[in-house]
Amino acid sequence: MKRDMKFVLGALLASLVLAGPALGQGKAQGLDGTLKKIKTSGVLNIGYRESSPPFSFMGPDKRPTGYSIDLCMHVAGVIQKQLGLANLKLGWVPVTAQNRIEMVVQGKVDLECSTTTASLSRQERVDFSLMTFVDGGGLLTTPGANLRGSADLAGKRIAVIPGTTTEKSLAEYLKTEFVTVQTVRVKDHAEGFAALEGGLADAFASDRGVLIGLAVTSKDPKRFLLPDLVFSYEPYALMMRRNDAAFRLAVNRALAGLYRSGSIAPIYERWLGTFGKPSQPLQAMYLLNGLPE
Repeated sequence: MKRDMKFVLGALLASLVLAGPALGQGKAQGLDGTLKKIKTSGVLNIGYRESSPPFSFMGPDKRPTGYSIDLCMHVAGVIQKQLGLANLKLGWVPVTAQNRIEMVVQGKVDLECSTTTASLSRQERVDFSLMTFVDGGGLLTTPGANLRGSADLAGKRIAVIPGTTTEKSLAEYLKTEFVTVQTVRVKDHAEGFAALEGGLADAFASDRGVLIGLAVTSKDPKRFLLPDLVFSYEPYALMMRRNDAAFRLAVNRALAGLYRSGSIAPIYERWLGTFGKPSQPLQAMYLLNGLPE
């Protein structure tokens, strides 16, 4: 009986050893969704905004750059290593506030890297990574507009991008404050800033980080003011297609490692260091999203 048992155990161990390579191959062949697409094509398509400094914009060398872009470059490197690719080509796809969700849904963009707020309603159509930044809606204005508080907004021309969380949050804020304004619809951050700069709007409403970026990169930053008025909570995240748990995990693993290791610090310093140290909410976000393996 003991000899029979030894024979059975020996045969079982031998079969497992022989099956080892096959099991490994099965894991590699078991890729699906976006990871399989990237492995097969050798291309990761990244969506970016052309005028959302300092997060996602076209740099002087005509290449996408910014805080969110740096995060996605790190994610791409981790995914390349995970898939064992000698080379990974990045396909840069410009998106707008109006079409970014549809570009992801249609598969034209694998990972959208800009200033997109992760909201519950948007999760009906797309998925999001761990948070990448914490911001709030605000107003960029000029001294001559005399906008210091909500009461000063009455009758003013406020530029805003349609279809954004800023538009919705601003409308709700104005309603609670019983203030009526003139809405100036603009297609993107560049047009909103141009409207303010050209006197077509008294203020431009957007996320405060973006507004600061637009002001400090302008020809005369001293012309603009950012009143101490915050009317929304904007948690940024990277956007991707729904129902792709393996790809979402790969993205989140890359971001969590970045936060956990402290390597996020030089990225923040590069793009946002001139605005001061990370806020307490942002520091907490980095800490809470640095998930352990």
